[in-house]
Amino acid sequence: MNKSLKLFLLFLASIVAIATLGIWYAASSINPAQLTQLLSSSVKDATGRDLKIAGPVSLKLFPSLGIEAQKVSLSNASWAGNTDMLTVKHVELDIELLPLLRKEVVFNAINLNGVEAQLQTNKAGDGNWDFSPPVSLGAKVSNATQSPSNSSVAASSSTSDQVDPVRIKNFSITDAHLSYEGFGAEPKSILLSKLSLVGSSNKTEIVGQAQYANYQLLIKGRTSNLHNALDNWDLSPVKLPLDFDLTVNGKTLAINGEIDKKPKSLPNFNINLSSKAFEFAPLAGSAVLAGASGAKSSPSSKPRGKFFFSDEALPFDMLPYASGKLAINIQELSIPGHVPLTDLKGIFVFNGPKIDVNDLSFGLGKGAAQVRASLAEFQGPNPLISMKGMAKGFTLEQLMDAVDANTKVKGGDTELAFNLRSTGISMHQLASRANGAAQVSIGKGSLDSRFIDGGGDLLITIMNAVNPMRKQTDQTLLECAVVYLPVGNGQVALNDSIGVVTDRLDMVLSGSVDLKTEALNIKIDPREKSGLTTGVNLAGLVKLQGTLLNPQAGVNKEGVVNSAISIGLGILTGGATILAENAKSIATKNAVQPCKAALHSWSDIYPGAN
Repeated sequence: MNKSLKLFLLFLASIVAIATLGIWYAASSINPAQLTQLLSSSVKDATGRDLKIAGPVSLKLFPSLGIEAQKVSLSNASWAGNTDMLTVKHVELDIELLPLLRKEVVFNAINLNGVEAQLQTNKAGDGNWDFSPPVSLGAKVSNATQSPSNSSVAASSSTSDQVDPVRIKNFSITDAHLSYEGFGAEPKSILLSKLSLVGSSNKTEIVGQAQYANYQLLIKGRTSNLHNALDNWDLSPVKLPLDFDLTVNGKTLAINGEIDKKPKSLPNFNINLSSKAFEFAPLAGSAVLAGASGAKSSPSSKPRGKFFFSDEALPFDMLPYASGKLAINIQELSIPGHVPLTDLKGIFVFNGPKIDVNDLSFGLGKGAAQVRASLAEFQGPNPLISMKGMAKGFTLEQLMDAVDANTKVKGGDTELAFNLRSTGISMHQLASRANGAAQVSIGKGSLDSRFIDGGGDLLITIMNAVNPMRKQTDQTLLECAVVYLPVGNGQVALNDSIGVVTDRLDMVLSGSVDLKTEALNIKIDPREKSGLTTGVNLAGLVKLQGTLLNPQAGVNKEGVVNSAISIGLGILTGGATILAENAKSIATKNAVQPCKAALHSWSDIYPGAN
């Protein structure tokens, strides 16, 4: 060994020895209490919440700063019921040393075990997981004068120069219990057995396994390095490829695509959802909607509103202000307890304050449906909604099985079409400003009494008015039914446009419905044909008044004849007293087949329909 090499090795050994002594000294001189205080203050600056470490803390300094802590908690929002939003039994942190000198916390890894998270929203819809500082009144007024697109860009530019004080490269959770309670809704519980994000130089792999109610969920896949993407999110172009598999109860949905983010602009995404068979699990959606449920009360104790169509604001604010395209292609979508949807295909296009649903189609049994819809200005005071569609080849039996499998309905070939547009933030506003038309046609079938009883007060009132003895039979044989509803500025004009034919009577409805006040002014012309009133013509005697929420049946004064009183008694007694008195009116009655009279051209409602 030459002299130069010996000197180099001696020098290298000295450096290693000095570094080792320095690390030992630094490790022995660090006070765990001071380090805990540093971490707590950093989290306080980043989130506004208090981080507490009640259990013992241990340290290691090589090759990075390692911390293990027991009984860690993060305080809750000031309005929340529980003191802590998050508690963790065991925490392992791996922290880069140099960023600490700049008062930044950069985690190589965070490992959490035994997590209890209490998530909830308040009446205003704020979540206790929102760590952003409150917005001042002046800022709210200023932001209100900006368009959504300008405000989003302004928000991006205002934060682009700020340094995120907490950064994470790798993350792992095991044995976690998450509880979610939307304001006014029952708590929902999720058991998260595993969630890990493992980052490398060019990618992040994600694995998660959870249980929600009767659903077993597994997500597995990869994207580009999330840590680097977040660092550059509004500073330089970022592309995040998506390659994930979401499995629910053994059925897998593939999620593929890309998110493209340019500085100071909305991220643009192009995502495809595809599956041969998938089971619908309303996990995220139901939790989000439950968070905007209004005043806190149980469903049974919640007071009923003044309108049939609720005047409570719809949760349009929960919709994403986004830019991109979401394509769906699922061969079979199972809905527990209902008939599955087949060949579900559609494209959702997001363009800032507008969402378009293009060519959404699906099959149900032997039938097929197609829908197009548009929602614009959904962040403003008057969202614009338009939707049109058509479905045919169904039976009423299949439709009821999809809604309520306990209702016994047989047959009933069904076809429907609609073309409606409106504005508003509640169902009542949308109904009262609606324009367009809708039509439903139903063929031969049998309906049990539970179908009618489940149709609501309006249907029950109509059926009881024309046939108060209907409860003596459990089944009604339907020959046909047609409902054509033209609506202009919230006014529904019925010109003999509802017709029903059963084994016991024919029925035609005409009149009007004011969807602004929901007032009813409908004349019902029933013609009994099977012995209930010995064939008496009751045309024009029954009138439906009141409102959609509280319908009331009475006698139509304009249609009263000399035998009105005895006919009314005849309805109740089976018609035994009025046979001779009304034989002449029966013979001279020139009845038009109600369904044929009510049916309108399908192409007038949905252009292109046969």
